Amino acid sequence: MDLRYGINPQQHAAYVAPVRPGQWPVRVLQGSPSYINMLDALNSWQLVLEAARALHRPAAASFKHVSPAGAAMAGPVDDVTAELYSVDRDGVGALTSAYLRARDADPKSSYGDFAAVSHPVDTELAELLTGVVCDGIIAPGYAPGTVARLSRKKNGRFLIMEADEAFVPPQHETREVFGLRLTQQRDDVTLSTELLDDVVCGALPATAAEDLLLGLAVLRYTQSNSVCYLHGGATLGIGAGQQSRVDCTRLAGAKTDTWWLRRHPAVRALTFQPHIRRQDRINWQIRFIEGDLTPDENVRLAKALSTPAPELTDDQRRQWLTGLREIAFVSDGALPFRDNVDHAHRHGVGYIAEPGGSIRSSEVENACREHQIALTRTGLRLFHH
Repeated sequence: MDLRYGINPQQHAAYVAPVRPGQWPVRVLQGSPSYINMLDALNSWQLVLEAARALHRPAAASFKHVSPAGAAMAGPVDDVTAELYSVDRDGVGALTSAYLRARDADPKSSYGDFAAVSHPVDTELAELLTGVVCDGIIAPGYAPGTVARLSRKKNGRFLIMEADEAFVPPQHETREVFGLRLTQQRDDVTLSTELLDDVVCGALPATAAEDLLLGLAVLRYTQSNSVCYLHGGATLGIGAGQQSRVDCTRLAGAKTDTWWLRRHPAVRALTFQPHIRRQDRINWQIRFIEGDLTPDENVRLAKALSTPAPELTDDQRRQWLTGLREIAFVSDGALPFRDNVDHAHRHGVGYIAEPGGSIRSSEVENACREHQIALTRTGLRLFHH
């Protein structure tokens, strides 16, 4: 199948073919995928499929540039998310709740995302997708009328793909780079709570174990190095593709803080002019939280608001962040130094899962004990490139 183009538009010649002739894991129902669209679709589908199988309820992911901006299981939608997307928090269906929670993890990054859901798209989710900036979706099926509804999105350019739940991938994976063909065995270790049995210190309640298990599924399909913070069956911050692991930890921690600060009364009190679009409201909320607006941004924010912005001081931020507790933290590779634990503690982390095996693992363990963080070692590295 010809692709719209390769990774970049100047790479005109691009196509995709099944490894085993005639055996496609996905099919395109609408639109013309690019190379990156295919990577997003294939990675995001595997993530939600594994998460749903491991946790036994619907899962969703919001992908950008071959890594998730957010991922979540079906669960409660809070007031902030419900208000942002104009939904009834008490009436949201399971699949829609999963996608809303995944998108709300990092709504700035999820602008123009590729969505993936573990269960067939229903009318409610299709209706929601028509109102958000999203480039495509992959799902194992579509309720009657939903493909036609979504096909009108983006003037017919919205990408709709259907995954085959029964597809079993080949045991080996191959890629070609600069004239060489690299082949490896597929990483097919089943994700289950058994991976969390080696609890080195602290106690691991069932809810935390579920969050850690979701984190393992997320990082298996996130560009390495990677870490993620989770709570209540949803990611709050994902750090991907950093050469330094502690940079991942700090980046994802900052995203987690932002997620929580978006719930601060001062941020919720920002009243925007009616013509300000949802994404612009999100972006302004985040800049307001960050607090380092340029003179020009201060002027433009004032124009975007119908009433003056309330005060949000550094002390107010710090006080609010003390309410961030019982957060789960997962690393795709061994924590090499205790600084990852120290930084994670700043963002309310109470539970950590990592492969272990670092030459300084004892220092990592001591840091967890010092901060009263439960530590479990999975013995499973989840690098993804």
